[in-house]
Amino acid sequence: MSYDFDLFVIGGGSGGVRCARIAAGLGAKVAVAEARFWGGTCVNVGCVPKKLMVMAAEYGNTSADSAGFGWGIAATEHDWNALIDAKNKEISRLNGIYTRLLTGSNVAIFEAFARLTGPHTLDVGGKTVTAERIVIATGGKPSVPEFPGAEHCIISDDAFYLPHRPRRVALLGGGYIAVEFAGIFAGLGSEVDLIMRQPLPLRGFDEDLRTGLNEALIANGVNVHGGAAVVKVTAENGFKQVHLANGEMIETDLVFAALGRAPAVDGLGLETVGVTLNDKGAIAVGELGATNVPNIYAIGDVTDRLNLTPVAIAEGHSLAEALYGQGPRAWDLDRVATAVFSIPPLATVGLTEEQAAQNGPVDVYISRFTPMRHTLSGRARKTMMKLLVDQASQRVVGAHMIGEDAPEIIQGLSIAINTGATKGDFDRTVGIHPTAAEEFVTMRTRTRVAGMLAAE
Repeated sequence: MSYDFDLFVIGGGSGGVRCARIAAGLGAKVAVAEARFWGGTCVNVGCVPKKLMVMAAEYGNTSADSAGFGWGIAATEHDWNALIDAKNKEISRLNGIYTRLLTGSNVAIFEAFARLTGPHTLDVGGKTVTAERIVIATGGKPSVPEFPGAEHCIISDDAFYLPHRPRRVALLGGGYIAVEFAGIFAGLGSEVDLIMRQPLPLRGFDEDLRTGLNEALIANGVNVHGGAAVVKVTAENGFKQVHLANGEMIETDLVFAALGRAPAVDGLGLETVGVTLNDKGAIAVGELGATNVPNIYAIGDVTDRLNLTPVAIAEGHSLAEALYGQGPRAWDLDRVATAVFSIPPLATVGLTEEQAAQNGPVDVYISRFTPMRHTLSGRARKTMMKLLVDQASQRVVGAHMIGEDAPEIIQGLSIAINTGATKGDFDRTVGIHPTAAEEFVTMRTRTRVAGMLAAE
């Protein structure tokens, strides 16, 4: 049978675009459909604009810190509209880059919603299109709260386009979106309440990182409400009221619900062709993103596995090479480094202490110190670094850091950990002085041993 395209990709985010470009470069006739914005969540309402806003928040801190170095830089009232305008221009530039990358690779572009109507057919903005293979790369979407008064809340997509910065913000949730925006709004001058069910933020991260971030949030002036459940949100006299299960009520100007994300599968017609979802509502996939339908694949956040932009890119690249090249390159997705752009940021690669301890005795090395900059600025900000070393093999199985430049430092360490570096390899490495990063190669005194019971 003859098809309009060899490969049709639904979703113009990072993973879908990479898959389309690589496949086209390998000789396939490829098309991509995107109904909302090119570049997906990361470029438009995710990591890129969010990091720009974190940078904006940090400039206020830098102005205040400069006095300790002899400068008299006084921070003025932040111009929210100027920031949003500059951010929008940068996002528009990136949108253009994505479309040019596709057209430059001879990929056909459809600016329309695409849904499956059969194993090889799609409705693309009202037009029927056929394809030998189909890749679903539609990503995720913010979860909408279900408690009474949810209509009074915004979600993360809305936060990037607010007409003005609210004087008071109540953030609901303890995940990376919540803690990042807590830092953004607090740094720009808003009064922030962070309300989360867990006693500490970032469930699933290493416990020392979670504790360090909680302390940093408080030091930044964020009102942290740990172990708090939201019962309802009301609106009265132009303000919002967040009602908690313990009877407390917090009045604010804006309620920002950052309660996780869900796979974006609505309206795709998956049921029409029998594509299976798992118990989390994500597309169930096997090796290289294969669904239960032989010619249909899914990559990225819509599969709800490791929801990171670089992972989606790796999956898209591997799939294209497997389908049209000499076979997929080997990506190591077992020890993927990740960062949270809180203030200060944190980053991690490998196992948490709890995970590592399940495999037997683990040597734990921890260093806490005041960064050199803040010995003069006087800001109450600490850096924490942590290494986890498997006792039996002496391999470094986890590295964690909270503090300035943590993502940049952990990116380098991830190479060492992914290639099996031992504690001896770290110890033999001469550090760069004076830097924070050198602390990772000068840790000599073990803080504690974890996992002894697991080994007995």
